[in-house]
This record gives sequence, C-alpha cells and structure tokens, in this order.
Amino acid sequence: MDELRGERRETREGSTTIIREPDRTIIREGDRTIIRHNEMDRFRYGAQDVRMERRGNENVAVVVRPGGYRVVTVTDDNGYLLRRTRVMPDGREYILIDNRRHWGPGGPPPGPRGPGFGTGLAVGAAVGLGVGALMLNMPPPVVHIPPERYIVETERASPTLLYETLTAPPVMEIERPYTLDEVRYNAPLRDRMPRVDLDTVTFETGSWELDPMQIEKLAGIADGLNRAIQANPQEVFLIEGHTDAVGGDVDNLSLSDRRAEAVAMVLTQQFGVPAENLTTQGYGRQYLKVPTDGPLRENRRVAVRRITPLLTGQAQPQPPQ
Repeated sequence: MDELRGERRETREGSTTIIREPDRTIIREGDRTIIRHNEMDRFRYGAQDVRMERRGNENVAVVVRPGGYRVVTVTDDNGYLLRRTRVMPDGREYILIDNRRHWGPGGPPPGPRGPGFGTGLAVGAAVGLGVGALMLNMPPPVVHIPPERYIVETERASPTLLYETLTAPPVMEIERPYTLDEVRYNAPLRDRMPRVDLDTVTFETGSWELDPMQIEKLAGIADGLNRAIQANPQEVFLIEGHTDAVGGDVDNLSLSDRRAEAVAMVLTQQFGVPAENLTTQGYGRQYLKVPTDGPLRENRRVAVRRITPLLTGQAQPQPPQ
C-alpha cells in the first residue's frame, strides 16, 4: 500500500475528484466514492490470442481461449460495456452481459472517453454522467427465506448447499434488466440475491495475497461455480471484496478491489472457473460483516453472489419458506 500511495495522482473535474493508481481509478463525488479497474487483464490469462478490433462505431476485444472458443467484449466510443459473449468453435453464442437493451434509441448518455475499456461504464463517462447517475433509489429487499440460506458461510456449508446458493433465484421479483454498473453500485439491488461469504479466506492487514492453505479452501466454492456454469454457461457471478474499518477510504477501496480480483484470479488459474463468468468489485469498509471500528480479520473478506437474474431481469423470486 505504501508503494501504491506514492504512485497515486489526484485531479479534479468540477466537483469530482479522480484518484488514479497504475491499474485502478477511484472517483469521488460528494459523499459517494467508487473504484473501477480494467477486467481485460484478468481475461488474458491462458489466452491463445488477444485482439483489439474496430467494428463500425464499436470497439471489440476478442480473447481466444484454449479449445478455440472466443470471449468477445464490445464497448462503444465512450467505453460503455455493450455486450460480452462467449462464442464456441461451432458458432454457438452465449450472452453473458447485454447492456444494449437498457439504453434508449439514442444509445448510452454521452461522456468523455476514459480508461476502463470493457469494465462497464468507463471512468471518463462516469465523470461525465456523475457518479450519482449510477445510483438507484430502492429500499432494501424483504427477505422471506431463512437467514442461513440467505447468507451462507463456506466453513459450515456442504457442497450441496453451496451449489444451491449459487443457483438460487432472487428473494424478490426483479422488475427489469439492470446494467452491470447498477448491480455493482447499488447494495439494495445486489441484496435481492443470496450470497456466499468465503469466511475460510481472510486477509492480513494491508494485504490482498492468498497463502497456499487459503487457496486450497477455495476448492469448494470453485466446484460449485463450475457446476453452476456447466448447467448454465450464461451465469455471471460477482466477487465482492471488503476490508475492516481501519485505514483511509481510498486505501480500503483499493485493497478490497484487489482482494476480489485476487480471489477471481485464483478461481480461474487454480480451479478452471471461466474468467468471463466472473466480475469483481471492491467496497472498502462500507459493508462490515461485524460492526466494529477496530481491526478484525472477519471483515477482511470476500463474498460471491450470483447476479445473472439481475442482469437479465427474467427470474422469479424464491417462495417464502
């Protein structure tokens, strides 16, 4: 973290503060702060080929995987993620993310181009729109399922329960398809889906590294993810990173985002979970598992949540139990 602090560059655009790290950008507007990073670096792992193309008014990143299938990420000139698909060698196409349906005839709102290719709303566009434009006004969900089925902890969960949680429907009706950014930056929306807390994987203060023993303990969640993706190749899962309450907000956001990415990379590199079915986001100290201002390992954690129904708007809620 000391090295990162030395490499940060801070600028202002109107009422917005932009803090750039070598591989991440933090955007602060009023009392809202978000972090963004480019997921293309994670998608490149094990690729046979990576191509960046221009097709009409769109930018296209094509990652060719072993076995000949392609992961295709399409963005517009402002860096908005329009579509991500997996194209099989026989031509079958699986849509993972399709944000095009969310925009009106005029397309996405204008915004200056900036870094963030393939990550959703680009940094420059986020500044142009305002961070507040990403926020939804919605109440927390009403949860009718038992708490132990809504938030599942890996230490006490059987493989069956992990799989059932990773394929469970939402706890409330989903009114419409939401963009990936709406899902990332709105807790009441994310909370319509059950989650798995990886309580067997926590981090040292100021670190996002996983030791070999912790990597071993990811085998159970990796098996559940791979089973879920085998059953439905279009599933998308959000890996959420968190910190405890010690330290500054910028440090904690960066740390948490790196923790989420580290877990996603291990799931792909060690256990074969397809990188394109995972997306990551850090939340810093915003959502403490144990409310305390002190240093606590339980808060330096990562969680996994299925977000496919939020992106597609097609799933029905779970019946009360």
